[in-house]
Amino acid sequence: MKKNNSVLIITERFYPEEFGVNDLAQAWQAKGYEVAVLTQAPSYPFDKVYKGYKNKFFQKERWQGVRIYRVFSLMGYKKSVFLKVLNYLCFAFFASLVTLLIGKKYNRVFVYHIGPLTQAIPAVLIKKIFGSNLYIWTLDIWPDTVYAYGFRKKATSKKLLDLFVKTIYENCETVFVSCKGFKQKIQKYVSDVQIIFSPQWPPDDLNFDRVIPHESLKDGFNFTFAGNIGKVQNLENVIRGFALAVKSNDQINLNIIGDGSNLENLKRIVKEENIANVYFWGRKPLKEIPRWFEGSDVLIISLIDEPIFSLTVPAKFQAYLASGKPIYCVMKGEVADLAINNKIGFVSHPNNIDDIKAGFEKFLRAPKHELQAFSDREKSLLANEYDRNRIIQQMTEEIFP
Repeated sequence: MKKNNSVLIITERFYPEEFGVNDLAQAWQAKGYEVAVLTQAPSYPFDKVYKGYKNKFFQKERWQGVRIYRVFSLMGYKKSVFLKVLNYLCFAFFASLVTLLIGKKYNRVFVYHIGPLTQAIPAVLIKKIFGSNLYIWTLDIWPDTVYAYGFRKKATSKKLLDLFVKTIYENCETVFVSCKGFKQKIQKYVSDVQIIFSPQWPPDDLNFDRVIPHESLKDGFNFTFAGNIGKVQNLENVIRGFALAVKSNDQINLNIIGDGSNLENLKRIVKEENIANVYFWGRKPLKEIPRWFEGSDVLIISLIDEPIFSLTVPAKFQAYLASGKPIYCVMKGEVADLAINNKIGFVSHPNNIDDIKAGFEKFLRAPKHELQAFSDREKSLLANEYDRNRIIQQMTEEIFP
């Protein structure tokens, strides 16, 4: 181990939860660095602790050579906004206590910022007390995401949030951003911090070689959405657009794979509005996803029409590219531009049900050679923008010069 090149990764989500930080930690460990992770008891997205794990105030374990420190996770966040916010604060509090005990062991701290920025509080604490270098990989931009999820933008709370965001970023040596549009947002708070575009790459566990389509998929033309199912995914509009399209073509299917806070509401809409050919398959292990994608004709990516989401490239986008399936983009902004400029699928306005319907029908009318051309161009985009080894090497050289 390179003892002088240790790093503590702080993240609310880590193995066995399925996030890109798992791959990054393994990559650094394989390069010979001393890697540790400070995280919670694993519970996402089920809102209950995974089988084989305990929800203690503090526990230690090892995974693939990586030392893991876990703290308590407050359950109930899936159904209660209050408990969700409280869980964010609980992690910041308990993780901060743990950093007082372990912080001096690590001369670098790396925050995997997906979800609340409050998880960076323990990292700032380590920097202030022990002088460690602080880096953050921002995959959710604050405070914009807070407002996009429905929190009111009041004068006092805005000032406090802006001050909090500024404090976090001004303590960073380097900020890595997963989306190009995030750079200008962060520069409003700190103009002199280095910001590097470091997009996510397809999960390493996704293997599309010699994949057999999943037998559960129905005959016909299959559209598939996979991922978290919350209000911001805009699936109400996607489903209602599909409902119009399926009336004139009953050979099309809409598959929804995943779980989340809005799942039951979507099921209610489908039942009450008697929408045909919509199938909810629940959450599936990552290793099974290639089979679902292989049996699909088109993959759907969608988000509500909020300014922050026009800058966001969801993690599923890279996984979709790796599958080589045409992409139906029901959103505005950066992903829509990528789809249009690289000619990898069709785009519809997220608020226009008729336009969403028309998008479904465009794919049905498209000749096979056009759909294949979408797939071919996806491979080129994936290689040019989202190469795993290049991105990890770029981050490694910055953090471990």
